[in-house]
Amino acid sequence: MGRCVSLIELLKDIQLDIMLVLTGICAVMVIFVLISKVFSPQRKSSLLMMTIGSMFLLIFDRFAYIYRGDTSVAGWWMVRISNYFVFALTLFMIFSFNQYLKDLYLTDGNAKNVNKRLYIVDVLFGVGLVLVTISQFTGFYYTFDETNHYVRSHGFVLCYLIPMLMWVLQSSTTISYRKHLSIRLFTGILLFSSLPVVASLFQVVFYGLSFTNITLVGLVVMLYIIAISDVNEKVSAANQREIELLIEEQQTAQTLFEQTAEALVNAIDAKDRYTHGHSTRVAEYSEKIARLSGMDEDQCREIYFAALLHDVGKIGIKDSIINKEGRLTDEEYNAIKQHTVIGKSILSSISKSPYLSIGANSHHERYDGKGYPEGLKGDDIPQIARIIAVADAYDAMTSKRSYRDPIPQQKVREEIIKCSGTQFDPQYAKIMLHLIDLDSEYIMKERDEIRELAGRNELKCEEYGSAYSEGILITRNETTITLKNQTDKDHLNESSLPSLILFDSLDARIHESDKKAEEMSYTKYAVIRADGHHECGSARKVSIEITDKKKFDEIDYIGANIDSLRYTITAVKYKDHILLTIDNELRTIRFTVALVDATRYAYLCLTGEYCYISDVDIDKSEQPVSHDYIPRIAELISYIDSPAGDIPNVQIDGWRTEYSESIPVEGNIVIRFHAKSLPTARLIWHCPFLSLFSSFNGRFDSPDCRELTLVRLDGESWETDKHVYNKLHVTESEEFESWNDWKARNKEGVDCEIRIDRDGDKIHIEANDAGIHLVNTLIINDDIGTIYAALTGDQVALTDIRISHN
Repeated sequence: MGRCVSLIELLKDIQLDIMLVLTGICAVMVIFVLISKVFSPQRKSSLLMMTIGSMFLLIFDRFAYIYRGDTSVAGWWMVRISNYFVFALTLFMIFSFNQYLKDLYLTDGNAKNVNKRLYIVDVLFGVGLVLVTISQFTGFYYTFDETNHYVRSHGFVLCYLIPMLMWVLQSSTTISYRKHLSIRLFTGILLFSSLPVVASLFQVVFYGLSFTNITLVGLVVMLYIIAISDVNEKVSAANQREIELLIEEQQTAQTLFEQTAEALVNAIDAKDRYTHGHSTRVAEYSEKIARLSGMDEDQCREIYFAALLHDVGKIGIKDSIINKEGRLTDEEYNAIKQHTVIGKSILSSISKSPYLSIGANSHHERYDGKGYPEGLKGDDIPQIARIIAVADAYDAMTSKRSYRDPIPQQKVREEIIKCSGTQFDPQYAKIMLHLIDLDSEYIMKERDEIRELAGRNELKCEEYGSAYSEGILITRNETTITLKNQTDKDHLNESSLPSLILFDSLDARIHESDKKAEEMSYTKYAVIRADGHHECGSARKVSIEITDKKKFDEIDYIGANIDSLRYTITAVKYKDHILLTIDNELRTIRFTVALVDATRYAYLCLTGEYCYISDVDIDKSEQPVSHDYIPRIAELISYIDSPAGDIPNVQIDGWRTEYSESIPVEGNIVIRFHAKSLPTARLIWHCPFLSLFSSFNGRFDSPDCRELTLVRLDGESWETDKHVYNKLHVTESEEFESWNDWKARNKEGVDCEIRIDRDGDKIHIEANDAGIHLVNTLIINDDIGTIYAALTGDQVALTDIRISHN
């Protein structure tokens, strides 16, 4: 109790200082409200009334306490004037707040009319003001004694009841509109309407303290802050909405642009039945090249659309020329060359996207200056056009034409190498070669509609071999094919079923003529019919396991296929073994096929005899199977059964499928080994590679592996890290005669040597392979940590690997 009394006495001593501080705050708020432009006129005027009223309320309340007990003439007048304005301004504050509430509920509260309770508050304000004025002459509320001290009269309770009733009416109105107000604003208004009531009760008990007025002014300050914050949130939300609308408009404009571009591309495709999808593929390849060359997102987007519309000028070329089968005459060729000029004319009107016309006009320029239409040379050719030129040529070679089938990707790669520096910019030709190397499943090519066989596609087979799907690559990631078969009831026999052909060829297609089969290195591993019947081709061995789910005979099996039978086919390859499962409601058939070696690819082709295959869906698992997933039925063919050197021998059956043990790169290292290309190797890059990388555990297959460079011993390199500068220099010694001789020598087996010298962040690499001498300098501009070297390659066996440190 004593502490409470001491606290009250302390408040009495410092309340004048509190009033002075709050008066200054209110004065500043008056200025802020006057210059503010975020409030509506009605809300601004009500806030201005409250802040001005608060300032003068505290000024007069402070004067009332200062001149209390002063019996001078000035003291006599100041006490009476101050007390009058204190009572009057208290009512005025509530009245001002009432005007604020009216505007708030009409705007934020979505009220159609002002609540009647708020009009009652206005009436009570008038009544209260009249009673305060009358009290000055009658002493109804208060009087002053002979020492000029304020003394409460018998009507004093009424001067408290009127403001309290006004606050209660405001509180009830606020509660009824709570759903339309933010939590913060609702809380602030409710406190403004309720806390003064509590403060008034305290003031009745603790005479001599100005609880009510100080609380009221403090709440005005709080309400102003909440009002500012609330308006700022609305302005921010409005700005955000405006930004969203602008983004939506931009997206709409972008979508319209894309759809217009696609419409133009479709119009071009409609004219030329041999280039369907060509522009889209060229755009995708061009974007990939741009991205790998280090261009930013906006530049990649520009190149994508420039490539998408690069052939738009063909709209102005006669259909008879575009769709002519066979080679063009000189006159026709000159006419079709005009598509670049026509394309530029069409697209130059799009002034905000000048890159479109540049791509259309210059994509047939050659790096050596022998292209058209302007004969530009080297870097004088716009960068966009140099990128599109490589992508355009690649897609032209990997697509079907009236006079030829698609060229196998490996031969396309050799053609790009041959034309690098003449037809193509060497920088972008190198990136295209890297994309080819990464495309182990040959996805970057024109696709037959029959390949996926999904949705509306179908395969209708009459006599055996009348229709084939394109090859589906079988890898270590399991492929699942679901399909529905319906056998032709007019041609019923035991072979009237779907069949699967396991094969390999350079173009992933079935070839029946001996000449074409030899040209495409075609080999048929096995033919498997849906009932389990099979023929073994070049495969070493085929094992079959049949599990019947119910009893039936072959007639029942054919009958089920007439009515339409659903099949689920799964296929997976690990090294030289394939596991193929055919499952339906009648039986499950498991085939294990041992291939001739682990090097060649394996494709699965759908065909059949007098059957209709439809509703086909092809899905590939994201996770590879384990090494023991397929039971082995034949010994693994190995080309590394010879004594090992300092680290184990390694056989690489495909593009970087295996790696040697890693070697920490510190100081000077010499790696000597024997390399022998596998029997299936036929290309220049079927040779050893060296990879420099860093990883936590020193393994290349680690999730945190960061490859710095890849050096191929045929004289190519590729840096895969943006923080690495890579420079390669290749020379041919007298030992080198020709690439055919070089490939032959690698097939016979050659001794190779790689020297690695590291000096801090600089690494010097020298390598020799059958007369090809390369020097690669690597500068690292980042904190890499431990760097490792590992041997890898493509279709090559590496034995007797010796490592020495100088």
